[in-house]
Amino acid sequence: MNEHIIQTIELTKKYGNIKAVDNVSLGIRRGEIFGLLGPNGAGKTTIIKMLATLLKPTSGSAEVWHHNILKEQDAVRRSIGIVFQDPSIDTELTGRENLDFHARMYGLNKEKREKRIAEVLDLVELNDRAKAFVKFYSGGMQRRLEIARGLMHYPKVLFLDEPTLGLDAQTRHRIWEYIKRLNKAQKVTVVLTTHYMEEADYLCDRVAIIDHGKIIALDKPNNLKNAIGEDIISIQVSDGVKFSDILTKIEFIKRIRLHDDFLFLSVENGEILIPRILRLAHEEGVLVHSVSLRKPTLEDVFLTFTGRTIREQEASVKEQNRMKAKASMRMGGKR
Repeated sequence: MNEHIIQTIELTKKYGNIKAVDNVSLGIRRGEIFGLLGPNGAGKTTIIKMLATLLKPTSGSAEVWHHNILKEQDAVRRSIGIVFQDPSIDTELTGRENLDFHARMYGLNKEKREKRIAEVLDLVELNDRAKAFVKFYSGGMQRRLEIARGLMHYPKVLFLDEPTLGLDAQTRHRIWEYIKRLNKAQKVTVVLTTHYMEEADYLCDRVAIIDHGKIIALDKPNNLKNAIGEDIISIQVSDGVKFSDILTKIEFIKRIRLHDDFLFLSVENGEILIPRILRLAHEEGVLVHSVSLRKPTLEDVFLTFTGRTIREQEASVKEQNRMKAKASMRMGGKR
């Protein structure tokens, strides 16, 4: 279980002067579900594409199932399955026809094809819709079929790029169960990208949090959450800056994060400390609008390391891309 079957060393991808992936070094263990967690534009998909030999790295190296991604591309591709973020199945074919076509591409004979089609359809619970045209499938059913297709050739590693993007909450949870099931039943290593915190928390044995192309934290989800405090007190006040300065002098608070007029306090025994904090606010003339207590989430981990939530970071990336596109258009006009 501790054997690293994916290894990257200072893996880097540059587009001009921009580093989409910045010196990423990691090891992914055989049989685990490993998550690349971060906002859109963080570099997650770029890492997957390099590992899948779809994109050549600018520098650094990587191996998948002990095959070098540059020197042994065919061997890498035979050992992996991949489900892309954007749908890529043929909606004019039936579910079974899609799977059969994929299996033929990998050279499976008729006997193996029939056996494997039955296995993967059973795994994703699509037996009853196998002969229906995919264009009549729901979004969740299409996603399940894509996962089944990715497993057709008995891959050692399955890459899932944002596997539940755009799906409703109920369908998302069903996909999570299928991923857990295939990981155990097929003994396949799963590497997934996601910007959904709860998805990474529920599914992944270990998570690498990525921001601006760099790994900023890597560990088991519980270890990451435990590292920032036992409890999180969220308190909205009339003057966040003033109350933050006051609280910095209190020893029992491990960490304080100010976000607008919200303060997020990492503490031990939060339910005991809330009355003391409220009393202190009253004594200092700070009005408290709301207060809540919860356990840390991966969102808190991301906020601790970056100072921003994932949504804010995604908005920032979109704005940067918009400004770059605008600047590029101006430069094009000058030519």
